[in-house]
Order: sequence, then structure tokens, then C-alpha cells
Amino acid sequence: MSIAQTLLAEFEVQAPVTRRFLERLPQSQLAWKPHARSMTAGQLAYHLATVPGGVVRSAQKEQVDPPNFAFPQPESAAEILDAFAESIRTVREVLPSFDDESMKRPWRIVAPNQTVLVEMTRLDLLRNVMLNHWYQHRGQFSVYLRLLDIPVPSSWGPSADEG
Repeated sequence: MSIAQTLLAEFEVQAPVTRRFLERLPQSQLAWKPHARSMTAGQLAYHLATVPGGVVRSAQKEQVDPPNFAFPQPESAAEILDAFAESIRTVREVLPSFDDESMKRPWRIVAPNQTVLVEMTRLDLLRNVMLNHWYQHRGQFSVYLRLLDIPVPSSWGPSADEG
């Protein structure tokens, strides 16, 4: 099994789990946030929905500009789920195109003045950002759900709300 196939297999297991989390956010809570410096629930859910597709698109390039950390505020829960569906389609389309050799090549974030800010292999980008960063935000989102008294879905094991 190739590196890309291994990552895709993990993604395929985790995508439905993430969808269950996103489906829990009611339209009425999109603007809620736990703290003044926090993202709104809608912003965090939208970020969670778009991380995989955005990262795999970035991995198609050898280098990218520093990311823009302006998180859009979705207008509806449906917008979040539509973005997630598009993100899943993108991963399924792009990830299999990477062979093992391309996974080992360097990938960089480069500032406009050509200063290398981050350098890692494409595999490290996909493992650490597309997947691990995604899981971290899913955990963060579970706290939002808990604070809103919305039942938290199970992920790797039962939650306090689901056995």
C-alpha cells in the first residue's frame, strides 16, 4: 500500500466521525463563542470542514505563501456541511495522485521576501496538518459542543453522551 493510500484509508475512517460532530451544531449557535478571543462555533466548524481539502491542495505545490488566518463566519449550518462535502471530494481526488517519491520531497511555506518559514516533507504536511491538526480542532469543537450542552458524538471510543 502506498503512503497516499495509507493516509486516505485513515481519512476515510475519520471523515464520517468529523461529519457527526459538524452535524450537531445548530444554526442558532453559529455565532456563539466561549471567549472573546475564541473563534465562533461557526468559524471553528467551517475550519474543521475545510482543513483536509485546503491542506491537500497546498500539498500539490512545492511551496506556498503564509496562510491567511482570517476564519470566515458561515451563514448557515448547511454551508458548513457543503464545504465539508467539497473538502472530502478534494482529498479523494488529489491525495491518490501523490506517489511515494513525491511524499518524501520538501514542501515549504515561504514569506514574500523568500524567507523559508516552514520546511517539511509533503508526508509530514499531510500527516501533521491535514490529519493531526484536523483531529486537534475536532477535539476543540467537542468542547464547544459540551459547553453548549449539545451531546458530543463518540470518536475513537464512547463519549459521555454516546456509548
